[in-house]
Amino acid sequence: MVEHPKTAEYEARAALMRAADVGDPIMGRLVAQYGAAGAVESIRARTLPADFTVQEAQQERPADLTVRLNAWHARLAAANPTADLETGKKAGARLIIPGSPEWPTQLDQLGPSRPLGLWLHGTADLRFSCLKSVAVVGARSATAYGVHIAAEFGVGLGESGWTVVSGGAFGVDAAAHRGALVADSPTVVVLACGVDICYPTSHDTLFAAVRDQGVVVSECPPGVHPTRARFLIRNRLIAALSRGTVVVEAALRSGALNTAAHTLTLNRHLAAVPGPVTSRMSAGCHRLLRERKAVCVTSAEEMIELVGVIGDDLAPQTRAPAVPRDELNEPTRRVLDAIPTRGGAGPASIAVAAGLGLDATMSALGGLAAAGYIERSPDGWRLRKQGTTYRKASEAAVLEPPRIVEYADPTEDPPFPDDDDLARHEDGLPAPEDSSQGAKT
Repeated sequence: MVEHPKTAEYEARAALMRAADVGDPIMGRLVAQYGAAGAVESIRARTLPADFTVQEAQQERPADLTVRLNAWHARLAAANPTADLETGKKAGARLIIPGSPEWPTQLDQLGPSRPLGLWLHGTADLRFSCLKSVAVVGARSATAYGVHIAAEFGVGLGESGWTVVSGGAFGVDAAAHRGALVADSPTVVVLACGVDICYPTSHDTLFAAVRDQGVVVSECPPGVHPTRARFLIRNRLIAALSRGTVVVEAALRSGALNTAAHTLTLNRHLAAVPGPVTSRMSAGCHRLLRERKAVCVTSAEEMIELVGVIGDDLAPQTRAPAVPRDELNEPTRRVLDAIPTRGGAGPASIAVAAGLGLDATMSALGGLAAAGYIERSPDGWRLRKQGTTYRKASEAAVLEPPRIVEYADPTEDPPFPDDDDLARHEDGLPAPEDSSQGAKT
């Protein structure tokens, strides 16, 4: 029986996904030149094509192909692509490869580091969902402010028909996904492990909701567990799947800034949300803004304007609040400006100061008095004192804002150490937890 060429291509790529590390550019170039089946044959024979070896030797930083080939050969010998495809099918997952109807063509911009294939688990069509998508990323050890803003972005983007792409981690990621789910919009979770692995384990409910309404994505075969390196390499997919990335909250050393760097490399739109200048968890966003690498956005509407169609996806113009004084005509405003705040002045003096005639000044004074702007005093007309609409802060007010203390679940798997956790540790705050778990899914 002759094997169907489509099945052979899927099995060859599934085997190579076991043999090579995710995002391996050398494997990417080998497959691009000789095809997945040709790459498998070369690895099994432990002999790379001569012209490919010469080409790799001319790279800026040539790798040791002998070491790389030996590693590929050992992993390929242990791989069982047929079992992987069957395992994924039983779990409800599916494998897509370049050329599949569901393959997002924007991933081709990754070049040699383009994934060999993607495992998907969910009801949404990945390619269709990513046509209008925004990556919302940020710190895992997010503050209450960061979680709130991320959820608002998730809701706002979802209600406007945009898909939220993120990594499904604690903090900002989870809040953005939950916001999209609340808006009844599909959302995409890009994992650093197999789609059959739930990491963090406490997000099993969240991921189940995403599979029902969106899709979970990974370039790792089934059963593969996350590592620190896979998290960083995974970030390029988050950036590549979306039209632009918004960093909600990030320390100076944060995985979210790694996603931002991939976004800039791909020449996609990058935005950042400003936060309190006293918060280390917003220092990374502020640096992106100060170095003019990112555009400042404060709402989902502004992010849509940045990544959307010019002229069609405009954010509403923000205006200063209107006050009754705005309705005054020009002569009346000039009379009002000429009236002293203390003491008083007669109509003649006010007319000279305002540069108006006495009749126009008298008419304006009558209207201003009726409206409550001015009042009579023994010395003439003066401004009427207006009551304050705010409470003055106490002189003993603490300059440093109160810190939000969050308590981690001791039964939860500890997340992989991230640099934004170090900043939190220096501030004396506890280990990160999913501060958005109470949000509606």
